[in-house]
Amino acid sequence: MELKLISTTYEDNQKETNEAAVRFVTDNNVEMNVINIYPEIEYQTFDGFGGAITEASAYTFSKMSEASQKKLVDAYFSESGNNYNMIRTHIDSCDFSLGQYEAMSDPTDRAFTSFSLKRDEEYIIPLLEKVKETSTQNLEMMLSPWSPPAFMKTNGQRVDGGSLKPEYRAFWAEYIAHYIKEYQKRGFPIKMMTIQNEPNARQTWDSCLYTAEEEKVFLRDYLYPAFQKNGMQDIQVFIWDHNKERMYERAAAIIDEETDKMVDGVAFHWYSGDHFEAIQLVRERFPNKKLYFTEGCVEYSRFADASQLQYAQMYAHDIIGNINAGMNSFIDWNIILDQQGGPNHVGNYCNAPIMCDTENDAILENLSFSYIGHFSRYIAPGAKRIAFTRYSDKVELVAMKNPTGEIVLVALNRTKEDMPVALRWKGQVAEFTIAANTILTGIIE
Repeated sequence: MELKLISTTYEDNQKETNEAAVRFVTDNNVEMNVINIYPEIEYQTFDGFGGAITEASAYTFSKMSEASQKKLVDAYFSESGNNYNMIRTHIDSCDFSLGQYEAMSDPTDRAFTSFSLKRDEEYIIPLLEKVKETSTQNLEMMLSPWSPPAFMKTNGQRVDGGSLKPEYRAFWAEYIAHYIKEYQKRGFPIKMMTIQNEPNARQTWDSCLYTAEEEKVFLRDYLYPAFQKNGMQDIQVFIWDHNKERMYERAAAIIDEETDKMVDGVAFHWYSGDHFEAIQLVRERFPNKKLYFTEGCVEYSRFADASQLQYAQMYAHDIIGNINAGMNSFIDWNIILDQQGGPNHVGNYCNAPIMCDTENDAILENLSFSYIGHFSRYIAPGAKRIAFTRYSDKVELVAMKNPTGEIVLVALNRTKEDMPVALRWKGQVAEFTIAANTILTGIIE
């Protein structure tokens, strides 16, 4: 039996990926440097990896040559690339849009005769079409609103928070349903939605505040009935869609005997820190709910001085911690951005795993893209998290079992020292070393 190893190191601003194979030998009672794996002990099912196709990503994509466009789509959605099977995009504008927009702005148009996806059709939908042509996966899409139309808001604008006026709750629910149906008519597999992106944040960009009670009332009395009325019972609804530190409290406040059937999952972001225990608490309290990471990026406003290695390690550390705490899917933020980290209509620039120099038609794959690939290329949709033990917390580890029975391990070493490993399984041992500042994927077929 053999263990296949794929490792990526980064030294002197150079990435190096190597492959090797280690044979398992009889376990002669090895005790030191041990990692044990127990595939017979299974936890949650993992649904897959993905990223966001925002207007910013799609606009950047449109500025690249046809050859570069193919490389970009292949990088994320082909079997030879990161093999994403999930996509998140926004209902109407978000901060990573060229400007504010909404599909309809007429408060009297309850029949949606003025509703139009013209803005989406300019950049987002053409990119989605290319993804559909490329992917061999069973793609699943999620829609998330950043704000209702301005006329529905207490502050009369899409930006700077505000709340949904109670008298527009039914209208807004129908608007969301109409938006989903229009995407489905165009052949896009909308399977999921979140009620509101970051409902606890008043932002200078498109945003809308919901208390837990307001989100619960909107779901229970308006959105769920609207989906029932429109024959959309198969749309999975995720609550929260904000940072992890209040994830448990929001879930506990919304999910009760009445709303349990209306809530398919809890979505979360990473901007307030690890809080892996929060994910675990939700998993323990609500074992049947899906827990999806739906947004995270390296913000230049906070991490402008960080290195490529630090960016990449942020991703791997979070993915490992989230999966071990009970996460079912990891959906990154913008799949691509331009050389400035945008466009963004309020200057909230960020890093993305792939950046594009639109002036010179150049593609830059950041180290974070490779680090994400150490997971997404090998952990298949339908994989199960399995049990392990490890001798040191210096080795961050997740262990998965694919539907084929193949075992996949991803190990992260963020230290400056090499970490030896004796991998024990079924009375055999495979010995190898995880070099300093290295990510490693191990596969047992």
